[in-house]
Amino acid sequence: MGEAAAIGLENVTKRYGAAAPALDGVSLEVRQREFLAVVGASGSGKTTLLRLINRLAEPSEGTVRVGGADAAGLDAIGLRRRIGYVFQEVGLFPHMTVAENMAITPRLLGWDVARRAERVAELLELVRLPADCGGRFPGQLSGGERQRVGVARALAARPEIVLMDEPFAALDPPTRDALGRDYRALHEALGLTTVMITHDMLEALGLADRIAVLRAGAVIAHGAPRELIGHPHAYVREMMQTPRRVAERVSALLAAREG
Repeated sequence: MGEAAAIGLENVTKRYGAAAPALDGVSLEVRQREFLAVVGASGSGKTTLLRLINRLAEPSEGTVRVGGADAAGLDAIGLRRRIGYVFQEVGLFPHMTVAENMAITPRLLGWDVARRAERVAELLELVRLPADCGGRFPGQLSGGERQRVGVARALAARPEIVLMDEPFAALDPPTRDALGRDYRALHEALGLTTVMITHDMLEALGLADRIAVLRAGAVIAHGAPRELIGHPHAYVREMMQTPRRVAERVSALLAAREG
């Protein structure tokens, strides 16, 4: 029998009150050491999907599995400490140093001071931050540096699974591109299973092994990047064409200025 999937959603529906379901009958599997990007517009159900995986929300119907086990039967706090989570807003504690922010989960897991300090030093190197950065406070860092700290914090307790919620969306394009490439390298080097949500199809095509496209709470397309490009669903085609239209508009403005 093959290796169990790292994450599995089986006919999962999530409702909030009487509104239309945030997720509607979603079935999705994430293989071990796979990088899955979940792409969709605002309100498509992307963040709800992540919250179901680490039990920040519970499904109204269906089953969520982590490591082959029904997540509903796992201790929620213990599960979250086994899964790294990277937020768009980073969420660093401003009154704590970078080192203290990075060491939050190891401290909660009972690691001693020496072990935590050793891990922080490893993490700073891993995410390409200078060694003296550990003594600084988040307010002293650039946006890109804060996001690197967020990634390091998510990796601190050596998780096998990392969830990323629009992790680079607030950054300028060059920083966003550099961090995406650096994280992809970490994903491969550490043998991680990554689920990243994004509204940017080009980012997903550049980073992911496989992409699931959500619309109104349902998966309308999924596959490897080459599969989506080769046989795009109409909505996927629209998402891929949007950046091109922006580029064409910029080119027209530059031409008008030079004319």
